[in-house]
Amino acid sequence: MNSVGIDLHRNRSHIAVIDEHGELTLSKRIVNDRATFLELLGGLEGESSIAVEATYGWEWLAELLEDNGYDIHLAHPLRTRAIAAARVKTDAVDAKTLAHLLRADLLPEAYVAPRDLRDLRELLRHRIALTGMRSAIKNRVHAILAKHGITRQHTDLFGKGGREFLAQLQLRDAPRRRLDSLISLIEDFDREITETTKEIEQRAKADDRVDVLCQIRGVGRYTAMLIIAEVGDITRFPDARHLCAWAGLTPTVRSSDGKARLGHISRQGSPALRWALVEAAQKCTTGGGPLREQFERITKRRGRKVAKVAVARQILTLSYYGLRDGEIRCLARRSRASAKEKLAVAA
Repeated sequence: MNSVGIDLHRNRSHIAVIDEHGELTLSKRIVNDRATFLELLGGLEGESSIAVEATYGWEWLAELLEDNGYDIHLAHPLRTRAIAAARVKTDAVDAKTLAHLLRADLLPEAYVAPRDLRDLRELLRHRIALTGMRSAIKNRVHAILAKHGITRQHTDLFGKGGREFLAQLQLRDAPRRRLDSLISLIEDFDREITETTKEIEQRAKADDRVDVLCQIRGVGRYTAMLIIAEVGDITRFPDARHLCAWAGLTPTVRSSDGKARLGHISRQGSPALRWALVEAAQKCTTGGGPLREQFERITKRRGRKVAKVAVARQILTLSYYGLRDGEIRCLARRSRASAKEKLAVAA
């Protein structure tokens, strides 16, 4: 069995091959061409197991190797660096290190989501990207109004009434052309976001897990789909705490001499998932329910920012049980009874 390490870059990559005896049999730099990869790997004697670091643009190579029947392992970048830190770091050394870790069964592996799940992730992240770009353009519109001392007269400047207001504004030719250009771009983004949302909604209707997650306050159908896509196979997490740690919503720990200090959340894992969960937590700040009570209780002690992160972690915890069990049995702890109610029960 050959152990192959690939140090992947955007244009060129380095391949190292170690045989079953631990000897380096090949170390070569090649261009990122599909035919070149397959020709080189096809010329190796015996079967091959391949390790690729989860770096920028790894998906195309993983799909190529999967389609051709190779056993692929995706290396976790942070954990691999922690294990294989070296004073001399080159592409050849990195590829050789990946191959050695794979052969010794010490390679810290990242989750390789199925292709259909990866496609769903890209769809949902595409909508997030479109929304972010549209928001940036809307901020440009606000900047034009501010430069000319114009006070907006509508709560929603980009609603029906707000757009009529923008269309009738009397400006000099240069700022008027810039404003019209920005409004046209916003309309284009609105159209693309609407089409993307329709596709997401169609997929949501066909997934029973969406209805389960929507029982959690603050979680809508889009957020539910994002949780499902980013988390993937829920059985790879032994409990909800591991899921929250993977999502970067648990605090870092510094422990020495029997003393432990909790820091900020680690912020590892999927940024899109953390963003969606914090947005869902924001919705819980209005209305009632156990999550609102938890938010207010933590806000009094630690502030609103910490409270939103804590509620986001609670939402992900509830999502874990919903995805694992197929139902949400209890949305949160019951609110504590007042002293009078306790006395009444005791009596």
